[in-house]
Formats: sequence, C-alpha cells, structure tokens
Amino acid sequence: MPDRPRLKIGVMGSASGPQLEDNDVSEKAVELGREIGRRGYIFINGACPGLPNDALKGAKEEGALTIGVSPAFSEHEHVHEYRSPNGHDIIMYTGLGFMERDIINIRSSDAVVFVGGGIGSLNEFTIAYEEGRPIGILTNTGGISNSIPHIVEDICMRKVAPNMVFDDDPKKLMDKLEKVIKKYPLPIHEDGRVVDANKPEPRRSDWWWTEEGKRG
Repeated sequence: MPDRPRLKIGVMGSASGPQLEDNDVSEKAVELGREIGRRGYIFINGACPGLPNDALKGAKEEGALTIGVSPAFSEHEHVHEYRSPNGHDIIMYTGLGFMERDIINIRSSDAVVFVGGGIGSLNEFTIAYEEGRPIGILTNTGGISNSIPHIVEDICMRKVAPNMVFDDDPKKLMDKLEKVIKKYPLPIHEDGRVVDANKPEPRRSDWWWTEEGKRG
C-alpha cells in the first residue's frame, strides 16, 4: 500500500511483576518488536519499562521508527519520577498520568498487541476492545495473556471479537493480526459500536454489524 501511511502497532503489557523474571517471555517480547520492525511498521508503546520496553529493543534492532506515549509532563518527570526509559525515537509527554495516557496510546495505534499484562494492561485492553481496535494477544506470556477469553466471555458475558487474534509465536501472531487489520476497518467515530446500534444501517462495515452473532 504505497499511498497509505505505515501501520502503527502498539505494544502493551507488564511493566513490572513476576512476568519480567521469565527470560523466555522477555525474549518473546523482543522478537515481537523485531517482527514489527521487519514488516516496516511504526512501533508504539507507553514509554514504560518491562515487556513493552523489551519489545522496543527488538523493534529498534530492525530499524523501526519508535514512539513512546508517556504519562509524564516532561522528560525530567518521565525519567526521574516515573523512572521510565527514554530510548525511543520520539516521546510524547502527555502529562495525563497512566489512565488518560492509555487512551492516547490506543487511539494512536492501528492495532495493539498484549504481552503478559496486569491491571494496567487490562485497562488498555478494555479501551481497545470498546473502540474496535484489532487486538493481538501473545499467549503464554503470563499475566492476563491466557485469560482474555475467560474475562470477556465468562465474566463480562461479551464476545471475543473477530478482529482479536491469539498465538504464542510472535511471527504467527503478526501474520494473523495483519489479516484482521485488512478485514475489519477501524471505527470512524467515538463509541460507534454503541451509538450506531439502533441505526438502520452502519456508517461503515464495522465488525459489530457484519457479524451479528459476535456483536459485543
């Protein structure tokens, strides 16, 4: 797609916790970043430590343009108070704190991938799910990575969306993610899944219209 902007892939996941002690999980995160870079995509994360930062390292190895969306107000606050890395090509200092920063992070990405993850990542997942973003889950990486179907369907009684893919291999996961990015266009306005529900026809072929049995 030479006339289209490059895809922006957001990586979210564990910034702290026991998942970081598993070298295999860390290497999977690095390989995920490499895959994003190899495909010529722009890499985005929350400018945080942990598994998203491991993915950043892999993306930089492959020459990807890397962007961090920081919760901090300034570089000083980012480094000295949030104690976060600053190895990105570009860092946006939002000054919004963690929760509001998550919204910017998700909306800046054409698709998001989760590696491990705890409460903060679950917040990011909820935003991405509600806003119809394509989602990839790198399974067997600890945290919430193997629990998403249970959370969505058993606890929340919603549906795993058709633009959500799962795999424990970073390359296979990115292959799957590319397919759903092409198949399911992004919503064109905020809360489209909700506000369009009673309209006689959709404004766009959103998945919640085209696949009635999977409408969340």
